[in-house]
Amino acid sequence: MRRAEIVTAVLMAAFSIYLMWKSAELPIGWIPDEGPGGGAFSFWLSAIMLVCCVLTMINWARRTTPPSQSTEPFMDGFARNKFVLVGGGVTVMIGLVHVIGMYGAIPLFMLYYIRFLGRHSWLVSLAISLSAPVAIFFFFDVALRIVLPKGYLEPLFYPLYDIFL
Repeated sequence: MRRAEIVTAVLMAAFSIYLMWKSAELPIGWIPDEGPGGGAFSFWLSAIMLVCCVLTMINWARRTTPPSQSTEPFMDGFARNKFVLVGGGVTVMIGLVHVIGMYGAIPLFMLYYIRFLGRHSWLVSLAISLSAPVAIFFFFDVALRIVLPKGYLEPLFYPLYDIFL
């Protein structure tokens, strides 16, 4: 656990610095008569994340948190098994996005996760797995006008585009 805490803090700090660097390609300050620059939100959020990572590193060095004092392994057999099952499912879902799009891959992953890993009933699993893509469609494609990949299912969305866009 001790090693996992410091490795995670260092990786997250490096990622924070990268995000700050990329965000600074756009204005990060306040632009008169316009408001915050295009990179402001992501830059300052990454800066806060970097401060939190540094504080985690300090606490690790001082051994003030339970993980920094622990000698137990980061993952036992059960956690490793769940990591492989969930990570494998996510990997398959990402691969399916290119074939059947987000709106086909998301319900399949959620059905796998809720029904088979979570062992919930078929009613709950199907209700959530089928309603989530509908909510995501209305949020991204209709409200925000951000078109998500549809893969080979795209022709099914043409009537919806005629109605909502």
